[in-house]
Amino acid sequence: MKAGGTMAALMATGIVVERGRRRILEGVDLELRRGEVTVLLGPNGAGKSTLLGVLAGAVPLAAGRIDVEGRVAAAAQDAAFARRSVRANVELALAWWGVPRPERASRAAAALDSIGMGDFADRRAMALSGGEARRVHLARVLAVRPEVLLLDEPFAGLDPNARGDVLFDLAAILRDADRATCVVVHDRAEAWALADRVLVLIDGRIVAAGDPEQVLERPPTPAAARFLGFTGEVRDGDQIVMARGGQVTLDPTGPYEGRVGRRIPIEDGVRLELNLPEGRLDCSARRDAPGVGATVRLRIDGGVRFPADAPGRGQGQPDTDEINGCA
Repeated sequence: MKAGGTMAALMATGIVVERGRRRILEGVDLELRRGEVTVLLGPNGAGKSTLLGVLAGAVPLAAGRIDVEGRVAAAAQDAAFARRSVRANVELALAWWGVPRPERASRAAAALDSIGMGDFADRRAMALSGGEARRVHLARVLAVRPEVLLLDEPFAGLDPNARGDVLFDLAAILRDADRATCVVVHDRAEAWALADRVLVLIDGRIVAAGDPEQVLERPPTPAAARFLGFTGEVRDGDQIVMARGGQVTLDPTGPYEGRVGRRIPIEDGVRLELNLPEGRLDCSARRDAPGVGATVRLRIDGGVRFPADAPGRGQGQPDTDEINGCA
């Protein structure tokens, strides 16, 4: 399948999924291209896991079609193991996929080595730590050598150190010229580390698609921007400026004036909520920053602009759990 000058291993067109009277996915179009890692972002309930289930053939369609070339292998969030060794668990996955017995040992060993778990092959899988279990879970699908690889939040439940280590290793091994990969992740840092292309799914629709810089730094709609951490909003003439906290700086010569509404200590300073005549912004500042009630001037470096009457404005703030690490 040709798609945009690149060979697509999977193309989904007009995907609709319903549960009872509720539509979970509404007219989703996407393509997964060989040699690329596509990252899927979206709030809880947006339909991310449902979409991966559709692509894996595990969730029925109400409408639409999926065209795929080759095998599709998916790793769900939960890493369930048989009460056997790490090696045996990977080989069981290969047996399920019909890999001939003589090939299983070498393919299991190669997959475990690639994810840094070769020395754990004889360990009981049930005795693994969270990070180790996540790596073995990934090794099982990598060993299959699918043409389409689907990973649903591979860093879920990991502590920050384990998450960082697994992310670093995955960034190095996921990209393969013969494979299309789609990964559901939780925040922008993970997307930046992994993605050739980013999709944002909100309310069952793809609302943004493109390379990481295009989508994460220049989202096309207020709804996408709000989810991606542009939670501050202020009117500037006939436009609305949306900004992340890191793009707002206290500056006595700045063009905007606001009043400190809240002052919250953070690791390397304070976070200020600034109330402006026509909006609200957040910013990070030093510990000696003005207190609650003080009047300050500020500037915005970056951010995104939309017409003041753009669709999707006034829909409230996102759940901060959804943009963990993004604000």
